[in-house]
Amino acid sequence: MTNEDHSNTQYELPENYNELKKAAHRTADWQQRLHAAQELGQYDQPPVIDLLLHLMNNDPVTAVRAEAHKQLQALGQDVQLPERHNTELFNHMTKTLIRIKKSLPREHTYEDFKDKLNKMRADIYNAYEGEKGEEFDNWLRGRWESLDLTRNPKKTPKPNTRTEK
Repeated sequence: MTNEDHSNTQYELPENYNELKKAAHRTADWQQRLHAAQELGQYDQPPVIDLLLHLMNNDPVTAVRAEAHKQLQALGQDVQLPERHNTELFNHMTKTLIRIKKSLPREHTYEDFKDKLNKMRADIYNAYEGEKGEEFDNWLRGRWESLDLTRNPKKTPKPNTRTEK
């Protein structure tokens, strides 16, 4: 399991290797990353193994990581699927969602918010859609409803110590 530079070595790679490599790195389309992992698993070559290792260790969508793991094992690699340590796929998710919600008119609907998220952060939208599956809409609606735009979580309110005379 190495991440070596294979540029000077000739390997029998599929004709569409460059397209598969691009698809494997396409952050806004988890289905293309999944398909790339499936197709790459047919080629037992060091550059392919490195790419599958990258997907297995770094992809935010569980289905893509699991497929890369499955393909690596089928190629005879002794690999373990790493555990996901945090519950959020992206850092600062709440902050990102608040920014999107604040950019919309006060009377916006959930559908407005969902569309804006998809336009502004297709990578986040797509990754959570792939990760949550059929529960995506309920999960996103719950997040949207829970966003409090009147409170700054970094500032704690000062207690009122004044007394009126």
